[in-house]
Amino acid sequence: MPLIIGLGNPGRKYAGTRHNVGFTLIDLLADSLSARLGPGKGPFQVGKGNHAGHPLYLMKPTTYMNNSGEAVKQAVDWYKEDVNNCLVCYDDLDLEVGTIRIRPSGSAGGHNGIKDIIQKLGTNAFPRLRIGIGNDFPKGQQVQHVLSPFSDDEQSVLTPTLDEAVDATLCFIREGIDQAMNKFN
Repeated sequence: MPLIIGLGNPGRKYAGTRHNVGFTLIDLLADSLSARLGPGKGPFQVGKGNHAGHPLYLMKPTTYMNNSGEAVKQAVDWYKEDVNNCLVCYDDLDLEVGTIRIRPSGSAGGHNGIKDIIQKLGTNAFPRLRIGIGNDFPKGQQVQHVLSPFSDDEQSVLTPTLDEAVDATLCFIREGIDQAMNKFN
């Protein structure tokens, strides 16, 4: 059963920030699939859904971003999921706002949450959906950038991008990673 994981930081303080775009995607998927997230059997929230006859889990770690691996590892173990059947959704500085990319595996690319997941799972061979948050910030201001909200102009681009990310995730659930990459990259 696919496990769709959105990364972010817990708490209202971080809601709507660039770093929490993975959480935003999970919320949109939950609304689309009429799934409700609640406490999981570890440091995560989880909800069960169904898309086109395919049961699935939606998950958000309740750890901070840089410790996402702990929650992901516990969820993968609890639900006895193959990591190839997981899709980790997260923000990416190297992609412009309005861009998504789907990959079957890869490096952390400087993303500390992904780095922790790779370390805890012992592999980088898990599918991921990267959502562009842009990198237009002064040198040394990366933390401030990822923890800031999107501007109104960026939000007008992000909204249809998140709709596309929902569609890409649903394609992953129905047809697998290869078809999702072919259709959405």
